[in-house]
Amino acid sequence: MAVNAALSREAPPGRLAGRWVPWLVIGLWLALAAVMVPLSGKLSSVTTDRAVDTLPASAESTKVAVLEDSLPGGEDNTFVFVYHRAGGMTDADRATVERHYNTLAKRYPPKAAAGEDDDGPPTRLSTDGKAMMFTLDVSTTYGGPETIVGPLRDAAKDRPAGLELEVTGPAAVDGDMDAVFDGIDLQVFLTTVVVVTVLLILTYRSPVLWFIPLVVVGAAALTAMATVYLLVKGFGIVVNDQNSALLTILVFGVGTDYALLLIARYRETLHHHENVRVAMVHALRGAAPAIVASAATVVAGLLCLLAADLNSTSGLGPIGAAGILCALVAMLTLFPAVLVVLGRRIFWPAIPRFSTAVEEKPGLWGRLGIAISRRRWVATLGSFGVLGVLAIGLAGNTGDLREQDQFLSAPESVTGFTVLRQHFPELGGQPMTVFTRPAYQERVLDVVKGTPGVAVAIPGQTVGGWADISVFPTDAPDTVAEYDTIKRVRTAVHAVSGAQAIVGGPSAENLDTEVTTSRDEKLVIPLVLAVVLIVLGLLLRAIVAPLILMATVIVSFAAAFGGSVFIFDTILGFKGIDYSVPLLAFLFLVALGVDYNIFLASRAREETVRLGTGQGMLKALSATGGVITSAGVVLAATFAVLTTLPLVMLIEVGFLVAFGVLLDALLVRSVLVPALTLLIGRRIWWPSRLSRPTAEPPNGTQPLADEEEFALQR
Repeated sequence: MAVNAALSREAPPGRLAGRWVPWLVIGLWLALAAVMVPLSGKLSSVTTDRAVDTLPASAESTKVAVLEDSLPGGEDNTFVFVYHRAGGMTDADRATVERHYNTLAKRYPPKAAAGEDDDGPPTRLSTDGKAMMFTLDVSTTYGGPETIVGPLRDAAKDRPAGLELEVTGPAAVDGDMDAVFDGIDLQVFLTTVVVVTVLLILTYRSPVLWFIPLVVVGAAALTAMATVYLLVKGFGIVVNDQNSALLTILVFGVGTDYALLLIARYRETLHHHENVRVAMVHALRGAAPAIVASAATVVAGLLCLLAADLNSTSGLGPIGAAGILCALVAMLTLFPAVLVVLGRRIFWPAIPRFSTAVEEKPGLWGRLGIAISRRRWVATLGSFGVLGVLAIGLAGNTGDLREQDQFLSAPESVTGFTVLRQHFPELGGQPMTVFTRPAYQERVLDVVKGTPGVAVAIPGQTVGGWADISVFPTDAPDTVAEYDTIKRVRTAVHAVSGAQAIVGGPSAENLDTEVTTSRDEKLVIPLVLAVVLIVLGLLLRAIVAPLILMATVIVSFAAAFGGSVFIFDTILGFKGIDYSVPLLAFLFLVALGVDYNIFLASRAREETVRLGTGQGMLKALSATGGVITSAGVVLAATFAVLTTLPLVMLIEVGFLVAFGVLLDALLVRSVLVPALTLLIGRRIWWPSRLSRPTAEPPNGTQPLADEEEFALQR
């Protein structure tokens, strides 16, 4: 038993505990909601998934796309129709293909009919006689790929029995990709709400309490969506469907974490203060610094993305930062206000009662701390051993994932590429577009035809001072061989003096995206490490502790990545890692992984002042273990929502971050960091005052016996 006499010496709550304050806060949020909720629904209207929108303006493929868009008729969407019959094409089949082409060419007149000169008629018969194909370029004036691909497939349904057709090509892939993202925001939102609801009910086992954080986080999410919409309209940042889904996940995951931490402190202070408003003020004083520091770390890490060249990556910086800030403000203003207005009864049936004497019993985390204290070397080496074994998975397939392998279930556009390569191996790649000055078209055409890896080069029309050439590589789309062909073509046409030739197209866009992402990783990752380290240093007012925490998070990231690669490669059968996954996963796991260490280390520093480093860390572990673990499970579960979507890239991000968060919360923060702190002792706070012997209470770093631990808990 212990009397809380120390609480009487705390600073008075002041005006923040006034009766009118919670109602004023709720009123302000209702006024804000009236403005922001209508705007939140407009976010989907400003999202874009075009590759050229994500690339920097300096990329060569971007210049081609901009030029195509500026010419009369606008940019083209390229579709490839592949007809095939196992027993060979019949005369009726050939007549059907010709009829389909003529009908579609009249409905969607191309700028120039591909192949009407040296290369023969628009339709092609395969050398094995089992397939025919034609390419159809449809101007964007008729709509985007997602609106055109359906009518095109419907228009070709009238064909003889047994004649199979796949509509493929770059535009068809884009259309099928858009179909995957169609309604994804609502799906992610609803799934996340369900997951968070279940976890909150399991956490609090209360019929009412779970509902409050859910509503407040929902308000924060809608506010964040409206804020991002205003950022797009005001500053022109790029938002794609992927970033929009990540925004929802971030706000719900982080916001719920903040709610769990605040409720835990509030429940403690309700035992010591009869007035719920006073109890909330003291809870905010205890929890808010760590929550604000956590948010500042994540926001600082996200804003490092502004240095990226890839528009979708740099756009995620302010998008994610806006989401985190909205969650922070909501959970430190609206959430406390609602809790105070509803009073103690919100915790029913386990209502915390006011008492001058509160008995605290050592729980699971207290016993874990004792075990770590007695076997600190075993805990340290064992933790590093587990992380090291997981990191071995990095030796698996970490190659780049092709665009065609992004789908969990291959759509028609992807299977069509397989059929195309089977019967027309010389046209197996996605077409490139070369723009050159008209006077140099013949020279550039000759150079392109003589480039290794090029199957066919077809001259197009001359419009607006430019002439275009369609180039078909021999290699499969988005392979190293095809990318090498694109590089060779670029080198060859750039060597034609005065031609001003540029090379673009879908695969060229993917190549430029991969190159830009690689460059961004080399810039952003060190920047994120430096910024997060500075924030940790300012928070803990030390040098050694931030370095230790950062080192553990980096090792944890390597382990999470390695373990995930093993799962992707051997169990799920994915054919590589999407180029965007490493940077996104690193950012989230470093920023969010440091979060739990911040919650633990800030409490440990607070307790160290009274108890010394060793006992302070064990007290912090005992006090925060349950709530941080709950927060980690909630955050991991929200990111795991992404694994329910039918796109490999989102599954990889969701699984990797969820796995990494659990690894941080359950092993790194719970075992490794306490063990390292006990081994290093007070020197972990160097060069702050806490690292000096005079600041360390007697026996502060000595192992605790059971009696000492019980006394500490009391």
